[in-house]
Amino acid sequence: MFTGKRPTDERFKEGLSLHNFVKTALPERMIEIIDPILLQERVKQGTITDITLGGNIIENDKFLQCMNSILEIGLTCSTESPSERVDMCDVVTELCSIRDQIYLTRLGGLS
Repeated sequence: MFTGKRPTDERFKEGLSLHNFVKTALPERMIEIIDPILLQERVKQGTITDITLGGNIIENDKFLQCMNSILEIGLTCSTESPSERVDMCDVVTELCSIRDQIYLTRLGGLS
């Protein structure tokens, strides 16, 4: 959902999967894999000016930190071995925490 890609996308052949696509991009190249529609509002607000990613943009932007956390959760939920996946109760707790951080960011409480 956050990449705008389907697991059956043409690019995911010859050993590359959506899981690996995300895993190899995090965190340094996260902006390259996020669906541009999700970044559009941040660009309009001027909070992301160079979406080609330069330096510490993720460290300086709470929204991008939250996006990184969401993608990390997606990775832990989609590991090949079910026994290595995170418990859904823990996932819900983490997602609620991220939701709260995004809410506070929108209120202007965090930068």
